[in-house]
Amino acid sequence: MNALSNLKLPPWLQGIANSRNKSSLAAPILIIMLLAMMVLPLPAFVLDIFFSFNIALAVIVLLTSLYTVKPLDFMAFPTILLVSTMLRLSLNVASTRVVLTEGHTGADAAGKVIEAFGHFLIGGNYTVGIVVFIILTIINFTVVTKGAGRIAEVGARFALDAMPGKQMAIDADLNAGLIGEADARKRRSEVAQEAEFYGAMDGASKYVRGDAVAGILVTVINVVGGLLVGLLQHDLTFADALKNYTLLAIGDGLVAQIPSLVISTAAGIVVSRVASEQDIGTQVVGQLFAKPQVLYITAAIIGGMGLIPGMPNLVFLLLASVLAGSAYLMTRKAEAGKTAEVAAAEAAAAPAAAPEQEEASWQDIMPVDTLGLEVGYRLIPLVDKTQGGELLKRIKGIRKKFAQEVGFLAPPVHIRDNLELKPSAYRITLKGVEVGTGEAFNGQFLAINPGMASGTLPGMVTTDPAFGLPATWIDANLRDQAQGMGYTVVDAGTVVATHLNHLITTHASELLGRAEVQSLLDHLGKDAPKLVEDLVPKMVSLSTLQKVLQNLLMEGVHIRDMRSIIETLAEHAVHTQDPSDLTALVRISLGRAIVQQLFPGASELSVMTLDNRLERLLMQALAASGPDGAGIEPGLADTIAQQAQQAAQQQEALGLTPVLLVPGPLRALLSRFLRRALPQLKVLSHAEIPETKTIRVTALVGQQPA
Repeated sequence: MNALSNLKLPPWLQGIANSRNKSSLAAPILIIMLLAMMVLPLPAFVLDIFFSFNIALAVIVLLTSLYTVKPLDFMAFPTILLVSTMLRLSLNVASTRVVLTEGHTGADAAGKVIEAFGHFLIGGNYTVGIVVFIILTIINFTVVTKGAGRIAEVGARFALDAMPGKQMAIDADLNAGLIGEADARKRRSEVAQEAEFYGAMDGASKYVRGDAVAGILVTVINVVGGLLVGLLQHDLTFADALKNYTLLAIGDGLVAQIPSLVISTAAGIVVSRVASEQDIGTQVVGQLFAKPQVLYITAAIIGGMGLIPGMPNLVFLLLASVLAGSAYLMTRKAEAGKTAEVAAAEAAAAPAAAPEQEEASWQDIMPVDTLGLEVGYRLIPLVDKTQGGELLKRIKGIRKKFAQEVGFLAPPVHIRDNLELKPSAYRITLKGVEVGTGEAFNGQFLAINPGMASGTLPGMVTTDPAFGLPATWIDANLRDQAQGMGYTVVDAGTVVATHLNHLITTHASELLGRAEVQSLLDHLGKDAPKLVEDLVPKMVSLSTLQKVLQNLLMEGVHIRDMRSIIETLAEHAVHTQDPSDLTALVRISLGRAIVQQLFPGASELSVMTLDNRLERLLMQALAASGPDGAGIEPGLADTIAQQAQQAAQQQEALGLTPVLLVPGPLRALLSRFLRRALPQLKVLSHAEIPETKTIRVTALVGQQPA
């Protein structure tokens, strides 16, 4: 027993012995069997089994393709296509051997399946049988297979062209917090798999076309070879040889071509369908018979044809009656649905019976929601879980990502419907005041031009509500085309979520109230209780700390590193209690994080700076007017704003972050002055740049033209 346990198997045999998934052995065994069928002679009974299996496999593949929702659900189809083609070719070789060696014994020499198919197609007339077989082969070769191959070829090309747009959409969702890293990795894998799938389908369809040609050649060889073998070797008469070998050859070809036609049809269905959440049967029935007007018109045309003398009147009139009746039932059903919707809306809008008037109380004062989202009635499915709405889940992801990046938890978003809005409109409020609005069309997609898209799309031209980029609302069937043209395509829920995320980030300073600051201190106090106790309220009041944090957020500085902020305030609070001065000191301590946020991974910082003469002029104005900069001459202020805007646009055109580097005393003044006109421009002081970074000046603001 010990000797057997110490016996080492070869690696390949050990892998088979240790395999837990026995289905992994099916593919190698099947390939070996296919190759063996081409070499080893098979009895007629075994041929019947394999021919029956071939037909069953074709039916399974066809039904699977019909119930496939998207092509990647049947990702193994190219491999199955190749294996089924090799199976038919192997059966052709095996059956040809039996036909030529045993065909003189009778029509059942190659098995009952070939005999049955031969009798079924020929029906006693060999000429008709040959013509029908050739027609089936031509249909398979020139129509079904060639069309499926062309669709796969074009699909592969569009899938490759659309990959950059799809990758950008995934990155946009990831940056907006709509998806996590795992979901992004999964979607990127699906994009790559889609391109590989269409490429594999394009190649696999060539095998099917070759199989159709081989079927014709094998049938001709079987007929000619069978006649020669029957006449020369077995002394059959020409009529007997023609009868036996033609029946066997046609039956053999037919039993291979019918499964080939079925699988080719399945290939065409898989590559020609548009991705949706429905299988092909539901799509066809739901879209082809969706409009009763179409059925009414068709019934009228068919009924008119049925009144023409000489036509099969009964058939046409019967079909027209069926179509008209179906259209009538669909119309009644649609009207009943609309009536139910109107009744529900009226019931919801109807005021309840007014109770006896009560005295006003403090309960009548409703608190104002910090963050609110109001939607029109057509957008209600986006925020209704029972109707498959994903917006609530995305908003949770936005708040989580905001907390991880910015450093505090944003207030919950209160969502309600608003009948005063347009049906597809939405409004975002901050403390009861509207800060953003837009329209999103449920069921459609917004194709956003990031600046490098080619061509135009049919649809409603608009702008992206979050960033103001040119965009177009398109139908779902144009999604892949738009991605192939370089557009970033997002659904209606993503549009609302991205806009909400942008506004939450922009107004982060207004979302940080005293309750949030206290929660931050409580959270930090769990790890460093002494640090928090010594600062608040002994050295700095809660309101001063809140003002410092709001100043940081107002300029886009994250407050995740609360420990460094608290330590800096504890160090300098004994010298000053001015929030602006404390903010400047905190920015210096956070300089490395601020630079990392603006220039991730860069050792050289490409920045703009002030001309020396302008810098001296501003320092003099600051000394004369104080920190508020009220003494800056208006003409000079306009010149600074214009030149800063031009320099920032040049930076963005070069793909660089627009950053203005100024002396420390001027930083707060210029940041406050330029923030309204140039929100994308960030102003840093020399003291905030880490010593490990090098500076490259790309533009001078205030430089006089040469």
